[in-house]
Amino acid sequence: MGPVEALERLGGVASAHDLLLLTSRRRLRTALDRRTILRAGHGRYALPAADQARRAAVLVGGYVMHLSAALHWGWQVRVPPRRPQVGVPHGRPLPSVSSADARRLPRGTATDGWATSPLATVLQCARDLPFADALAVADSALRHHALTYDGLQTAATARDRQVLLHATKRAANPFESALRALVIEEAIPVVPQFEIRARGLVLHPDLVDPVAGVVLEAESWEFHGKDKRAFEADCERYTALTATGWRVLRFTWAQVMHDPGAVRAVLRDTYAELAA
Repeated sequence: MGPVEALERLGGVASAHDLLLLTSRRRLRTALDRRTILRAGHGRYALPAADQARRAAVLVGGYVMHLSAALHWGWQVRVPPRRPQVGVPHGRPLPSVSSADARRLPRGTATDGWATSPLATVLQCARDLPFADALAVADSALRHHALTYDGLQTAATARDRQVLLHATKRAANPFESALRALVIEEAIPVVPQFEIRARGLVLHPDLVDPVAGVVLEAESWEFHGKDKRAFEADCERYTALTATGWRVLRFTWAQVMHDPGAVRAVLRDTYAELAA
């Protein structure tokens, strides 16, 4: 897999360790030389979207917002935006530019440098974006310690409370956030990283419904494919869970991102069977 596709799967920003699980060092060096990806700090890489967004913000006389602002702050997103998302303050003309998604910035929006502030970024995403995208941003902000859960709840309004109430730093990546969003929308009560003891193992599956006895896993075969020990550990984990009575549902990145209807169908069928 190429570094650009790998970074897109990882949410637009990733550590060298996570990136090299999906691509090779040679491909990484080539992408850096061609500037199709950029260094975002020590041992961290990003898509060029943040630099493109900054140039777009300067062009329209505004600020980077929404997913572009999340990437600016170094957070992972469910799907990186195809065009920079920028907001123009009131009192300035709203230009029509093909190179950016420009819109009016709400009055009173807090900014920090050339982007909306971390808190404003999460709140705007919660209010304006689809639930899965907004949840991934909020999860990532908490995971990177940019904000606290209590701080989000204090700032929440009725419009964004659904996203902020479900936000958690326990989600490892936007893939897990996207799966959790689907589960929440199906009104299934799950706990991220709930501890399960099974056949001598202490496990923390991605999502657990401890009452119904259901485990949901966001499965990335790429990670297992490069590490024999990880694959064997995953098999042992799955066997331990099923042998002790847990019903385990495993979903791939492609299913969650590109075929959410199929994921919803599996969830509904599973819980209909349990109810029967």
